[in-house]
Amino acid sequence: MLIAVLADEELKAEILGKNSTKDGIEYIWPDSLSSLLMVEADYYFDLKFEMDVERISKLRALLPKTVLIGGVNDNLATIGDDRFIRINSWPGMLEREIIELAFTDQLLSRVESLAEKLGWQYIRVPDLPGMVTPRVIAMIVNEAFFALEEGLSSRSEIDIAMRLGTSYPYGPFEWAAKVGAGKILRLLRSLQVRNNRYEISAELVKEVNSTDPVFANK
Repeated sequence: MLIAVLADEELKAEILGKNSTKDGIEYIWPDSLSSLLMVEADYYFDLKFEMDVERISKLRALLPKTVLIGGVNDNLATIGDDRFIRINSWPGMLEREIIELAFTDQLLSRVESLAEKLGWQYIRVPDLPGMVTPRVIAMIVNEAFFALEEGLSSRSEIDIAMRLGTSYPYGPFEWAAKVGAGKILRLLRSLQVRNNRYEISAELVKEVNSTDPVFANK
């Protein structure tokens, strides 16, 4: 079984770590979307997916093969094609024991077949922006930046308190560094459009402006 995966080095390592002993699986790692489209494979992963009309149009050319996209922020209705499978591909998410996927009923048999071949455990989550875990992480990170904004504690103390109090592998600021504060801000903005209760910390915006200005205005 040949799987073509467009991913950065971190996500590549996470995928290989899950399948280091799985026989019968061969990966090919294109270095661009154009290269991904040229490959003849059984399954395709675009883990660098961005909400872009041209990109979506190009990915449609791979259908009816099974195509998984790292569309965490946008649901299938917004993407405009329910033949794709959304996968939670935020950094750190693919190395977890259970993978989050969002898809239609029509693709259930394909997902089950792929999961069995890969030896992956998955959970089907609602087709909503942020899925489940990214939404929770984004809200925790946002609250941590509010706490920092108000001078309640330091970054390191908040991280330690979260790890010890919840047994999370990372504290909020460690999550922000691992996932990317820009990605978290983009998700919060997406959620805010649908529900104005998602107030965004000014300190988080400042963080993105200083560390990842490309994301700041997306």
